[in-house]
Amino acid sequence: MHITVWNENRHEKENPDVQKVYPDGIHEAIRSFLTEDYDSVSTAVLDEPEHGLTDDVLDKTDVLIWWGHKAHEEVRDDIAAKVQERVWNGMGLVVLHSGHFSKVFKRLMGTGCDLKWREADEKERIWVVDPTHPLTEGIGSCIELEKEEMYGEHFDIPVPDELVMVSWFEGGEVFRSLCTFRRGSGKIVYFRPGHETYPTYYHPDVQRVIKNAAGWAARKAGERPVYGHHPEPLETISSKEEDE
Repeated sequence: MHITVWNENRHEKENPDVQKVYPDGIHEAIRSFLTEDYDSVSTAVLDEPEHGLTDDVLDKTDVLIWWGHKAHEEVRDDIAAKVQERVWNGMGLVVLHSGHFSKVFKRLMGTGCDLKWREADEKERIWVVDPTHPLTEGIGSCIELEKEEMYGEHFDIPVPDELVMVSWFEGGEVFRSLCTFRRGSGKIVYFRPGHETYPTYYHPDVQRVIKNAAGWAARKAGERPVYGHHPEPLETISSKEEDE
């Protein structure tokens, strides 16, 4: 399978604090650890032609991983619609952290996808609430991050198909941090942690969840559903026999 890691890649260019944490970009940090488990991983960024998401790229992509934050509105509507359609047709999508507010995720959720947030260098514990789910393979009872941005409920998303992990923050808030959805033939994972000024994507348990998510959401080989006009019935229709 082929994974494409998409990142707007703006903070890394404009903020020295982010450059120190992710000198080659968040997309490259994610691509690097994914190659430990997967042979075919590429990256795409906002400022490339068509945001790096040409038809050729999307046609070969089995899982698209999406990180965005400050430039959601710069993503072209036609590109967001094209990604949405690919998900309907079976491409997996893993949305990370502030990608919750991306055009792609909002289109697929059909809601505002808003939430509460705070930057205060606070501890986060991400608790496993479904230890049987493949997304938690290799994870213990929780993931503990010493410093992260807080996201708090209410998270304006549809009720997830599966709620897999829930966060608790030092300031007292909780958040649905690992959720799955199905749209058309595609699987979607939302995973919360990953603020740009923290080294979250170097944490081995966070990496493990993203690796698991890529494998779980990947487009699977098999016969595609048939839609539209279907003139030939599987069985003989009695009323049609009478007409003849």
